[in-house]
This record gives sequence, structure tokens and C-alpha cells, in this order.
Amino acid sequence: MRPISVLIVLYEGVQSLDVTGPLEVFTGAGAAVGQPQMYRITTAAPGGGPVRTSSGLGLLADDDLDRVGPAHTLLVPGGAGTARPDPAVVRRIGQLAAGAERVVSVCTGAFLLAEAGLLSGRRATTHWAYCDTLAQRFPDIGVDPEPIYVRDGNIASSAGVTAGIDLALALVEEDLGRDAALQVARHLVVFLRRPGGQAQFSTQLAAQLAERRPLREVQRWIAEHPDGDLSVDALAERCALSPRHFARAFAAEVGVTPGRYVDGVRLEAARRRLEDTDDGIEEIARSSGYGTPESMRRAFIRALAVPPTEYRHRFRTYRTGENRCR
Repeated sequence: MRPISVLIVLYEGVQSLDVTGPLEVFTGAGAAVGQPQMYRITTAAPGGGPVRTSSGLGLLADDDLDRVGPAHTLLVPGGAGTARPDPAVVRRIGQLAAGAERVVSVCTGAFLLAEAGLLSGRRATTHWAYCDTLAQRFPDIGVDPEPIYVRDGNIASSAGVTAGIDLALALVEEDLGRDAALQVARHLVVFLRRPGGQAQFSTQLAAQLAERRPLREVQRWIAEHPDGDLSVDALAERCALSPRHFARAFAAEVGVTPGRYVDGVRLEAARRRLEDTDDGIEEIARSSGYGTPESMRRAFIRALAVPPTEYRHRFRTYRTGENRCR
């Protein structure tokens, strides 16, 4: 196998984990296939000097960004430094991207790709907290706030921080095969692959916590009883409110309608059971509140574009004991 060159761009205010996460994945992949230099990784910064990360950690670059040549994979991490990017760095990213086989951004690194004009007319993602800003500043980009990562042609963008590890693992699997990626994932004690279309955060985290205690109790009840009667009438009764009053109050305080909130909780419950247990599809459908496997299948197709059986096949986590330290 021919070595693959990777160039990681450094700059003042870069997020350290956006750099070291993918770097550890690529380095580990080389060890996994018995070729430590399988990925020839170079870090480059303006002037070739050290940079200070957003956490205060100092990183010493391998090369001068202005002098380094193009690489097979150009990786642009995010960080606080993307808020006011150095025009020279943006310009150089555009030049290096022209000679790269693939271009990758992690977290808010997508803003640097956007500034360089590389995301125009493409789909992309970034950290969920900055998706609206990216969409507003660059309306010609199809910003998707949901996925862990998005691939559009030879350009891939990932969500916040640890999603860069997910994307790097996907690239290793593409380059070297599933076994190599699996070895790296086990070594780093992470999932081999979270679905690229998986939401960046859970239903409970995405939604707001209601201010009023009765509504908060209903949110807790929904999470703990996805197989229960979660109709508006039943939930309203638990709050001692009329269905109409409950629906209005829930949407106002939580940010989504009761129906959408319940749909998200049930989908999340089913996904976790598919990933973490050996339970059958019929049992999971029942315990997650879908009633029948067909109802669950339709919900998965609508939300994730894959049926439950395919989801389990692709995204199953490891059984206890498989991930032991060696």
C-alpha cells in the first residue's frame, strides 16, 4: 500500500482536539496495518512557528504553511481562531485544496473552507452551535445541522470536536478497510462508526428543559416510558391541564411539539436497543413504543434513511469484553 500524505493546518486559536483526534486515528491506522508511516502526517502553520491553541496549549508545526506542498488529504481543524481568520491562511487553504485528493474540515474549520470558497454549492456541517451562523454568512452552502459528518464530492465536513474522530475513522475504513479502522477504534475506546446521519446530540439534549415542574416531570416520564400511552390527552392528564393548554405550554417551553418530542425519544430508544442489545426487532419495536416492526421501520426510513435491520448491521456497538485494553 502506498503511503497517504496528510497535511493538518495550524493557526492561532486552533482547537487542540480537532488536531490531535484525527492525528491519533491516522497514526494508529498505520500501526494497525504494520506500516507506521502509512499516513505521512505534516502539520503546518504560518511562518512554521509554534501556535497557541484555544485552550492555551502550545503546538509546534512541522513546516511553514506558505512553503509546504499539497497533500493527498488536507485537514482543516476548527477553533476560536476561525472567528477572525487570517486572510493569508484562508488563501493558502484554497491553494492547497486545489492539489488535494480530499479536503476535510473538523468543527468550525468549515468556516475556513467557506471563506476559501470551497463549500459554495455544497452540503456541509459544523458544530451545532454554529450551524445557523454558517448558513447566514454563506447562504450558498447547504448547511445541515444534524449529521455527525457530511461528505459532498471530495470535501468532507464534521460536527464538533469528537466528530472529527468519527470522520477520520471513516476515512481510514475507506483507505485501509474495516479491520484497520476497527483496531484503531478499539485502541481509542470509541465506536468504530457512528452513523454519518446520526444527530449531533440526543433528543433530551436538543430540546429545552421545561421551566414548570409538571412539564419537566412529563419529559422525564416520556424518556422512561417510551412504550406508554404518550398521546397528548394522556400527557395532558398527567399535568392536570387541558390537551390544548398542555400542547401550547409544552411547545412554548420545550421548543418542539409533544408529538415531535415523543417521536424523537422513541427513535432514540430504539436506536440504543439496536446498538447495545441482542433483542429482536419485534421486541424493540414494542418496548420503544412503535407497536409493530413495520411502524418502526417507517420511522427509521423517514428519520435516518435506513431500516432498523440495516442500522443494527452498520452501527452495532461491541459486546462486553471485546474492548479490553491489551
